[in-house]
Amino acid sequence: MRRLALLSLALLVPEAAAAQNFGSAVAARNGEMLIGQPINEYALGMVHVYRRAADGSWKHATELSATDGTPLDRFGRSLSVDGNRLLVGSTSIDESRGAAYVFERNASGQWSQVAKLVAEGSVAGESYGRKVLLQGDVAYVAAWGGNESRGSIAVFQRQADGSWAQRGAVGAGDLEPRDFFSSAMDVRGDLMVVGAMQKDSARGAAYLFRKDASGAWKEEAKIIGRGLVRNNQFGSEVMIVEDGLVLVAAPGADFSTGAVFAFRYADGTWTEVARLGPLDGARQARFGTTLTAVGNEVWVGAPGADQSGAIYRLARGPDGRPTSATKLTNPGADRGDALGAAVALAGDVAVLGLPGDDFGAGTALIVDRAGGFVRGPKIWAEDKGLEALTGAKKECGTGHKVATFDCSDVDLLSFLPIKSLGGARGVSLNDVWGWTDPSSGREYALVGRIDGTSFVDVTDPGNPKYLGDLPKTEASPASAWRDIKVYKDHAFIVADGAQHHGMQVFDLAHLRGVRAPQTFKPDAWYDKIASAHNIVIDTASGFAFAVGGSSGGETCGGALHMIDIREPKSPKFAGCFADKSTGNQRTGYTHDAQCVAYHGPDATYAGRQICFNASETAIGIADVTDKATPKPISHASYPNVAYTHQGWLTEDQRFFYVNDEGDEASGKVAGTRTLIWDVTDLDDPVLAGEYVSENKAIDHNLYVKDNFMYQSNYTSGLRIFDVSDPKNPRPVGFFDTRPVGNDDPTFAGSWSNYPFFKSGT
Repeated sequence: MRRLALLSLALLVPEAAAAQNFGSAVAARNGEMLIGQPINEYALGMVHVYRRAADGSWKHATELSATDGTPLDRFGRSLSVDGNRLLVGSTSIDESRGAAYVFERNASGQWSQVAKLVAEGSVAGESYGRKVLLQGDVAYVAAWGGNESRGSIAVFQRQADGSWAQRGAVGAGDLEPRDFFSSAMDVRGDLMVVGAMQKDSARGAAYLFRKDASGAWKEEAKIIGRGLVRNNQFGSEVMIVEDGLVLVAAPGADFSTGAVFAFRYADGTWTEVARLGPLDGARQARFGTTLTAVGNEVWVGAPGADQSGAIYRLARGPDGRPTSATKLTNPGADRGDALGAAVALAGDVAVLGLPGDDFGAGTALIVDRAGGFVRGPKIWAEDKGLEALTGAKKECGTGHKVATFDCSDVDLLSFLPIKSLGGARGVSLNDVWGWTDPSSGREYALVGRIDGTSFVDVTDPGNPKYLGDLPKTEASPASAWRDIKVYKDHAFIVADGAQHHGMQVFDLAHLRGVRAPQTFKPDAWYDKIASAHNIVIDTASGFAFAVGGSSGGETCGGALHMIDIREPKSPKFAGCFADKSTGNQRTGYTHDAQCVAYHGPDATYAGRQICFNASETAIGIADVTDKATPKPISHASYPNVAYTHQGWLTEDQRFFYVNDEGDEASGKVAGTRTLIWDVTDLDDPVLAGEYVSENKAIDHNLYVKDNFMYQSNYTSGLRIFDVSDPKNPRPVGFFDTRPVGNDDPTFAGSWSNYPFFKSGT
């Protein structure tokens, strides 16, 4: 068996962290701001402590983590501070059993962990700590995942000796699976209000409880705002304004404009007395995502307002009704920053989380209320990641390990983290392709980022050299999906969900002789498409096929948008093809494809241009030789289809290997599944078999070279199979590019790979 070597350019984390990372949870006490950073791939979850110096500036003082913490433990997912005591939720600790940690601050200002609160009888997956509330010697710890996601709240009491013990639990009487009871909670005296935002198809509900003489919480009422429908998420946030007056938010109301409902208690009944919305009617504002009391004001967070977020300040009169409203924004903020997603105040200072800033890495603002909300410092913490590994080849030895990476029969030539590829804070990668310069034989990696494309000279794979950046099309948003292919020494680049990004054309000759990293510009721009999920090129014919088109332009139903690129800098629209019997919406939507000059066993189509399409619900085969009248040949589905994603032909074009991106995560299959299609007869493709791995990861892009299939399987990294017996793939090597967590079916890890360099890298 031959040994394989790998150049690893970076790790992909396409999961959006904008609701979970730095600034997603904040707390404040006099002179201190506490900011959660629950997601660190290679470090523990953290809470960062900032203190006000004598000159009024804010300095990073320390960072807190759990003494038994682990990477991805989500420590810092929720925070609550009361005096010199801090409660921190950690939802993923102990196999997502979850816990809350109590910290205390001593006279010298040092925080130290004094207790770990674990609910009685809790089991893996319950995620205690998603919300926490600390009031003196009582701690409330919520679990959205408990009891089939019905949800619950564990109540803990501090004992005379300083220890903590559970003193009961709170739940509602009519809870059903996935209600998410405890999505929000507030307590004031003997009154408790709890949200269940997913109840009744996410219409939502809220529950009122009273504490009886024994100290137990008894359900008093269930309330629902008038006029709400499914997905309004009533109960996402709650607040007790005063005894007998509560606010309950429904940020999904009115097509996610959002609303906040006021309920007053009188004569033994809770009655809706007001419905509040954003004063300017901002669409998609998600008004009510957070509620914070500030003197005689209520601050309502709306992280979707104006696309970057806002806080609405509602002043209230003696009867509790609003008397005036103003809007607090962040001038110069970027789309998706999510101002208003997390808010905390202490005295005249507020800390405002911006968890969507820096592509979801998150930041926070400290503002001075006394000076008319003067913007203070913008703060953040650098992501902790792996450092570059370059120089000599690092062999995968008998321990099946290279540095922190698990492996088998694949050696590491080098590793470059995203920061070494021109990626700013929060940037993640997506696709990768390659180019060999015909004039010099030098090899280059073309690496997609969410905000552009990086170029890396990998001729000396032990010492790769970053050459520069081609930014995304100006004014287009960052995109988790960018795809690159090469024809006639030009790169063709598209992005999905990127508004009017179009197709960039870049002459790769610009990379010759580059000595220091540069910022490049495209040589041409094709505007007949706006967004596209992928770009497919048949290099024999000089035609490109944009698939998954959206956001405008000629989308071709999301199927094949055909482009003549025989003159690379002058691309021309050539036509559309869509087989409307495929795709979830029956428009023919095609997620990915391979288009070839056909030389396979079916003599009927010899020499024709044939596209093999992965179209969500099925594979499809089409003859697109005549761009004016392309014709479907056949399509076929298979058992337990979830999302037909991508595929690649064997070199003799007899078999088509296909991955389904949804079957593992949905539980339709026991392990990573590869579908093996016999396409000897193009009119009648036959599912010849399935290879199901013991691994549980989601499969993504796969490619075939010689008798080997190279699969990028998200959390399990690169997996390599001998397919010399096409119906019976045999695993021969792997390199796990994501050395943290389990190989669970989640969207993080290796997205793609490029096995076509002549060097064998």
